[in-house]
Amino acid sequence: MPGTPIAPHAAALAAQTLYLECASGISGDMVVAALLDLGADEKAMRSALASLPLDGYDIRVTRAKANGIDCCDFDVVLDAAHENHDHDMAYLYGDLDGAHEHDHAHEHGHGEHHHEDAHHHDHAHHHHEHRTLADVLRVVDAGSLTPGARAMAHRVFQILAAAEAKAHGVPADQVHFHEVGAVDSIVDVVAAAVCLDSLGVTDVVVSPLPEGHGRVRTQHGVLPVPVPAVVNIAAACNLTLEPRDVEGELVTPTGAAIAAAVRTADALPAAYAVRSVGYGCGKRAYEPRSMVRAMLLEAHDAAPAGAGALVKLETEVDDCTGEALGNALAMLFSAGAREAHYVPIYMKKNRPAYQVEVLCTQDLVPAMERILFEQTTTIGVRRHLVERTALPRRMAEVQTPLGPARVKVVTLPSGAERAYPEHDSVVALAAAAGVPYQEAYRAVLVAAQAGA
Repeated sequence: MPGTPIAPHAAALAAQTLYLECASGISGDMVVAALLDLGADEKAMRSALASLPLDGYDIRVTRAKANGIDCCDFDVVLDAAHENHDHDMAYLYGDLDGAHEHDHAHEHGHGEHHHEDAHHHDHAHHHHEHRTLADVLRVVDAGSLTPGARAMAHRVFQILAAAEAKAHGVPADQVHFHEVGAVDSIVDVVAAAVCLDSLGVTDVVVSPLPEGHGRVRTQHGVLPVPVPAVVNIAAACNLTLEPRDVEGELVTPTGAAIAAAVRTADALPAAYAVRSVGYGCGKRAYEPRSMVRAMLLEAHDAAPAGAGALVKLETEVDDCTGEALGNALAMLFSAGAREAHYVPIYMKKNRPAYQVEVLCTQDLVPAMERILFEQTTTIGVRRHLVERTALPRRMAEVQTPLGPARVKVVTLPSGAERAYPEHDSVVALAAAAGVPYQEAYRAVLVAAQAGA
């Protein structure tokens, strides 16, 4: 599609990479605060939250100091019926071996939220809703969210449901969310999804997540740190946890799920310029105080434009199921593979088998090989350095009658451009509009051709 015009604002934003630096932990509200400080659309966030069928809370966006740094503080202020002691250190860590049982909800978070009159009312009469995954998704779907924000919120809660299901040994659709089904956690996830969508980034790098040790009081009782949900998310989504000599919980399930859902790569660009930066602080009394730093980076080529070397990994397996290989491919892409696929072949003695091939940058070879060894039955992986010629490309947004969608725009040697609908964006658009995939795909293609 030569000469396809793209909205300048969308094209400029899409060319940037978001880096979430979580040097002292991560939680839902810390991510939201950092994105708002970075320049996310606060008005769009408030409008989306106001459209949800939720009550019992208010939103405050203020400034606070964390370790001498001026930070944004995103606070979900709960009423008496929904308060949950998320920032109450005595509740979270006090008398963990005592016989007194607490029945308050807890988001497992050090982000977390203030409440009104926390210590001057009768907790025994409070009712905390325990929502299923379907209940939570109905709340999300009832709100006025863009297809991209809705899809991201769905992804976060699906990751949380899978982690809780594994922890409790029940199917994901039967999990009753306690902490993460609470009002403040739903607000955190939706706010993060809307903020990320408003920034228009397509590449997100998440740093390793530092975690403390010890025990913490939760709705499920006293649990070890990291709590089971965080461990399960890290295992399923290949997140890297780094132990810290801190007694307490630095990574919340909501924070870990957001990191897993938004991350597209583990490594920063080889060279980059910082275009903007934002800081979001937590609320628990840790020392140093927790905060997330968000940076918008513009990647600079370390090699001539359009050229570069990649590593090709390949292996053959004749005793691995298609389901296992499909899971391995998903993990490879999540960990930053440029390409990954498998094809049927015949090996010696005419045995049917699959050849698995992966393209990645040199720095990701150890991570890719680990996935291949752990997730398939291979016992050996070959490596080849390959040269490539790549056309310049960028992501952009087009407007269709069904809503906005993303396209990949490539520039040919002649200078002409071609735009290709992005699969995930088409899926989200089709789901939001309630139309078949092919109809949504054609709408995006027509919009791209028309330069809408």
